[in-house]
Order: sequence, then C-alpha cells, then structure tokens
Amino acid sequence: MSAIGEERMEQIRGALAKRKLRLPGGAELPVLGQGTWRIGDDPARRNEEIRTLRLGVELGMNLIDTAEMYGDGKSEVLVGEAVEGIRDSVFLVSKVYPHNAGRDRIVRSCEQSLKRLKTDRLDLYLLHWRGSIPLEETIEGMERLVEAGKIRRWGVSNFDKDDMLELTRLARGTHCAINQVLYHLGSRGIEYDLLPWQRERGMPMMAYSPLAQAGALRKGLIHNKAVADIAAKRRISPLQLLLAWCIREDHVLAIPKAATERHVIENAEAVLVEPTDEELAALDGQFPKPVRKLPLDIV
Repeated sequence: MSAIGEERMEQIRGALAKRKLRLPGGAELPVLGQGTWRIGDDPARRNEEIRTLRLGVELGMNLIDTAEMYGDGKSEVLVGEAVEGIRDSVFLVSKVYPHNAGRDRIVRSCEQSLKRLKTDRLDLYLLHWRGSIPLEETIEGMERLVEAGKIRRWGVSNFDKDDMLELTRLARGTHCAINQVLYHLGSRGIEYDLLPWQRERGMPMMAYSPLAQAGALRKGLIHNKAVADIAAKRRISPLQLLLAWCIREDHVLAIPKAATERHVIENAEAVLVEPTDEELAALDGQFPKPVRKLPLDIV
C-alpha cells in the first residue's frame, strides 16, 4: 500500500491534468514524467522500482523515459515489466545511441528496444545525442519507423540551438517533436537562446536531471539559503521547490527519477507548488539568468 491517501492522490492527478504540454501533432503530456537512468541496475531493488513506476503512472506522471544505453538495456527491461497491463495508459519514450542512428541500424535498435519493453510501438523515440552519422540519415531512419508504426513520433536529446537550426532546415527535420536537455536551477544556459527558440516554434523542452542528480552541485542547490528558506516557509522539501521551479513555465516538462514510492510521491507533489514572483526573484538572485551564450550542459 502506498503512503498516500486517495484524496491527496486525486489532488495531484487533478493538478497534472490541468497542466499539459502539447506536442506538434496534438499529443498532450503532463509537466512531470519519470526518468529511469540507473533504474534496473540492482536486482534487489527491482520490485520496489517497478512499484514506484506504476505508482507514478497512477499519480498522473504517465510519461516514462528510458534508453537503450541505460544499463545496456536493463532499464528498458524493467520498464517493460512495470508497464505490463497498463501500456495504453503510458506515454513511452526511449532513446537510440548515436552510433546506432544510421538508416538501417536505427531500425534494428528500435526493434530491440521494443522487444525489451514488451511493446509494439514507442510513443516517442529520441536520438540520445549527436554523433558522426549525418542527420539526414537519422531523419530518414526515424521516418521509416514512423511509417512502419514502430514509433509514433521522434525527437532529439542534447541538441543546442545551432544543432536544432541545422536539423530543422533539413527535409522533414521539422517533424522533430521535442528536445531533451539538462535543465535545473543551477544550469540555466538554455534560457538564453535555445528555450526561447523552441518556445517560438511550439516545440516543448524535456528537462532531464531537473534535480541536478548528485554531488557537490546538488548539495549546493539544496543547502543554498534562498532555497532552504523558501522551502522551510512553504513546508516543502528543497527538492520539491527545485522541481517546481523547473516546471514553472508550461513549456517545460521534467523527468525526475525516483527509486522509491516515497520519492515518487514527493516528486509528484511538486506540481502543487507554484513559486511566487518574489520567490522566483530570490532564486534569480542566487542563480542568475544567463546574459550570454553558454555551452550546452550535458551529463
């Protein structure tokens, strides 16, 4: 039994239902989904991780993001088990290695991902990052997968503005549905040019590592005085504030990872937090908006 009451669950579901992003083509997505990097690596945690993903879907975070790279397919296998029986309620995303993104190889990679995920189609398939294979060839492969019904739509990950400009100038490059990049309070470089460019074109941004993963940067965010003071005043966790900040604009959806039911509930409750202008200004004072072009942060 999950540690959340039905009334609270309905409150979260209702908030997520009201805050949807629309992809080119009309599909609607919640502003909070679920990431799965490093999920599936530890067999001892398998059952808990599956329960966590299923609870996340029940809470309304029905987008699940994975990749063939994660655990060399272990994440996809676990996600496949988690969505069994509820596949039609899930918006399933996976990513292809750059070296597998060639015209024919991408088809084989996609088929292998589908097999591990125990499904006949992906709702979204992303090029994990840009490699040496020409974008024209990757686009052709993606379009073949769409035509074959193996994917509903495709997008990219870790593309900066120049990459997006090049991509969208190519034949069928404008079919790109989304760009997934690193974005959190301590990494705001995309706000200078990439995020505005995508917003103008109606292309949402998917934010990975919205809580800065781990290490000194994460600690620096959590223990920052402004973050800590605002969180304490609101009686929420610093991580919930950071996640609420990331999705403060409806053009961005975030995919935090959770490995426990308690953690996924905490993530989901962030949708109920709406930072005020005063709070946002205080956070800007500690972590300023970019005033010049910065290299794209990648993990």
